Amino acid sequence: MAMIKVDHLTKTFEGKNAVNNLSFELSPGKCVALLGPNGAGKTTTLRMLSGLLKPSSGTVSFEGMKEDGDIREHIGYLPQYPVFHNWMSGKEFLVYVGQLANLTKPQAIEQAEKYLDRVGIADAKNRRIGKYSGGMKQRLGIAQAMIHSPQLLMLDEPVSSLDPIGRRDVLNLMEELKAQTTILFSTHILSDAEEVSDDLLLMHQGEMVESGSIESLREKHQTTKIHLTFRENVDTYLNKLREIPSISEGYIERNEVQLLVADIDQARIDILAKASSEQWPLIKFEVSRVSLEELFMKVVNQ
Repeated sequence: MAMIKVDHLTKTFEGKNAVNNLSFELSPGKCVALLGPNGAGKTTTLRMLSGLLKPSSGTVSFEGMKEDGDIREHIGYLPQYPVFHNWMSGKEFLVYVGQLANLTKPQAIEQAEKYLDRVGIADAKNRRIGKYSGGMKQRLGIAQAMIHSPQLLMLDEPVSSLDPIGRRDVLNLMEELKAQTTILFSTHILSDAEEVSDDLLLMHQGEMVESGSIESLREKHQTTKIHLTFRENVDTYLNKLREIPSISEGYIERNEVQLLVADIDQARIDILAKASSEQWPLIKFEVSRVSLEELFMKVVNQ
């Protein structure tokens, strides 16, 4: 059963659709990446789902929520650029936002302690937020989004502004939180989506261009990639390889020939037969799956 349903969601600014006719469902217990380049409409979509932005048309419904209910009871939201009261300590801030989420003060204190420990900054709970690193602030932001134990946690570009250490810390935390709540996070970093998500929602120019699990999307748009390395004259062999009917596309990357093929068995036979008959100086033949980046570029360019 779907936990949240989005039907024909549209948002128009000055006559232009930032999000156009978006429809999808989220199931419980999933980590879903809302994936797309900058300007695809990801932030606008999350702001509409969180209730911070009113759709121009379309609906968002949450399982078990009354028609006139408040979706904010069910969700936690971390914007791309969270704002904190830097003079507060981490614990003071969480108790404050917990009470804003209708927790009693004792409940807010208990939850603050719980989530400070859960996100790994319990030892800094009495330190002023202004002294926190970027990674610590993101962890605190996730804690404030989780303070009322929501069914859905929404994170807008949670690691895009972090250094490599902070990015790794937050990705590891998201992996841990997957067991506790459903996560929807936006990103334009394809490797992050591939690492932590179960399903993908691919957006381009305000529209949903594809959705599903990474594996199902790979199967649907299946293309196998072959890497070839030669001792010399890479350009010469690329031109000859492009003449083989079983090869759909070929290009050079980092002095290797990269080939995209639909039928790997036939392509292997054709390539090795030609290499043998013409005595090519072939020193590597490697097969790999199409990357998420290549899959995304294929989908949005269709």
